[in-house]
Amino acid sequence: MHGEYKEPGHKLVVVDLEVKDGQLFDVQIAGDFFLEPDSALTRMTEAIEGLPADSHAADVAQAITEVLKPTDELFGISPRGVATAVRRALGHSIDWGDIDFEVIRGPVVSPMMNVAMDETLVEDVAAGRRKPFMRIWEWDSPCVVIGSFQSVSNEIDWDGMNKHGVTLCRRVTGGGAMFMEAGNCITYSLVVPTALVDGMSFKDSYPFLDEWVMEALDKVGVKAHYVPLNDITSDKGKIGGAAQKHFASGVMVHHVTMSYDIDAQKMLDCIRIGKEKVRDKGLRSSVKRVDPMKSQTGMAREDIIEVFLDHFATKYGASKGEITESDIDTANERCETKFDTEEWTFRLP
Repeated sequence: MHGEYKEPGHKLVVVDLEVKDGQLFDVQIAGDFFLEPDSALTRMTEAIEGLPADSHAADVAQAITEVLKPTDELFGISPRGVATAVRRALGHSIDWGDIDFEVIRGPVVSPMMNVAMDETLVEDVAAGRRKPFMRIWEWDSPCVVIGSFQSVSNEIDWDGMNKHGVTLCRRVTGGGAMFMEAGNCITYSLVVPTALVDGMSFKDSYPFLDEWVMEALDKVGVKAHYVPLNDITSDKGKIGGAAQKHFASGVMVHHVTMSYDIDAQKMLDCIRIGKEKVRDKGLRSSVKRVDPMKSQTGMAREDIIEVFLDHFATKYGASKGEITESDIDTANERCETKFDTEEWTFRLP
């Protein structure tokens, strides 16, 4: 059994092993990492030998950690990275190449419908009715989308919302509030089996899942990098943020919103915490637009999205998918029963 894993910021780790009587044996760890002294590799290997074949990545990593000494020097290799390679060898963890992807654009629906589809389409992937996918959102009305665990009263200024005709909805993932008007940002949802990030920490899974978009951003002239846990930024400031949710079904949603050309004053009228952040920096009177994607690329939003779609499809061999009328009907029903109810929206008033 053979597994490979390149942890973000680390070197390639390769694990070969066998399973006998439900236990791991004949384990070999290899790769282009650096490790001193050589005896550390022997200790790490022996720590894995004899473990149950159904051990979780955390258990494998813990077994390795316990045999490491303070004087051991690991460069490009970590207990968690080795554990993920072990899980891949056993077939419990998968790689991008194991997934048959689709790329989807739109359709243009309300922000709440997009939020609902982050739940209903996940259910379809889990049930085998739909392939894993990356979907670019499009929406038809202004909205503030708050994180699953945010308090409405802490985040929302109703005077500003009413003034600008902005609605409110709550999504299934955590993270902060998003101010969305048609054409002012680029948002996508990535729905994949959680086995793709098996053994990874949340900190590592974010840049791992967004590696493709960093490459796409580079193509359009934006030199971006991750700031843990979930911010995407450049040398000219923050571009966007990510959020994710792992479902019990074994499927997860990971989505990202990046600012294209946002009316900052309108956003600050609607979102309370945004006001405090900007006021702390003394920028409230001068900031009128937040336009990192537009100003750094000089490209139309439509053209940037085309680069994103093409790069994802090329990198992962994805085919073109679509949202059906049945998908819309299901999402609309979920809005009526959950996302458009006060019980959900104001569950943290």
